[in-house]
Amino acid sequence: MRIRIVDAFTGRPFAGNPAAVVLLDSGPFPGDDRLQRLAAEVNLSETAYARPLPESPEADWALRWFTPVTEVNLCGHATLATAHVLRSTGAAAGTVRFATRSGILTAEASADGSITLDFPTAPLTEIPVGEDVRAALGADVLSTHDTGPNVGDLLVEVADEKTVRTLAPDLAAVARLSHRGVIVTARASDEGGAYDYVSRFFGPAVGVDEDPVTGSAHTALAPLWSGRLGRDRLTGLQASARTGLVRTTLRGDRTLLTGEAVTVIDGELLAGP
Repeated sequence: MRIRIVDAFTGRPFAGNPAAVVLLDSGPFPGDDRLQRLAAEVNLSETAYARPLPESPEADWALRWFTPVTEVNLCGHATLATAHVLRSTGAAAGTVRFATRSGILTAEASADGSITLDFPTAPLTEIPVGEDVRAALGADVLSTHDTGPNVGDLLVEVADEKTVRTLAPDLAAVARLSHRGVIVTARASDEGGAYDYVSRFFGPAVGVDEDPVTGSAHTALAPLWSGRLGRDRLTGLQASARTGLVRTTLRGDRTLLTGEAVTVIDGELLAGP
């Protein structure tokens, strides 16, 4: 059985967000404990498992995502990585439909090598700014939004790009907050630059202290910044140490996430799931 490490939301290796991708045979998934143990062994923010659905009229592959400590409902970069592996190995071409915990998700490959994911838009609900959030982040907070059940994170707007980039949160305090993780964002300091907004993601409660590039977070960032900036098409920079760009297109209750990916490791599992 093969395992591949793919850097997603980047066109060059050792940037973006690495995800492990394991393509399984058709039939039931292995037991959850075995899938979780391999994800813990790989120890990336996400390990994706996909199996073909030859008899399904609705989807081509079933897809699941695991952090080192838990299964999650939605993951953008590992979906992009899986679509990239399917395309690069010839296992699929064109548009691929995935059956997931968050419904049917599609990935469409373009001639330029980019892949566009069709994800549900996160329903944002503004909530009062809690002192626990300010204390955990160590920064002034302009607004906070709940991102709904699929994403499950707290979206936090701060004053400016510099605040996002220099943020040094108390991760133990972040883990005690009531959400899966915290997305911190601000408008780009250069309004005519290569990106429109910046973000970072912290998820210590699910074993990911800081995620390099978080596709699912952009289903919440897209409606927030499209509303602020008055445009449906935007580009977000996730300002982690590895960095990555996510192009977003807001289409009502769906958000398109576009990016590139590159395979950096292709190996054999000697003790697979």
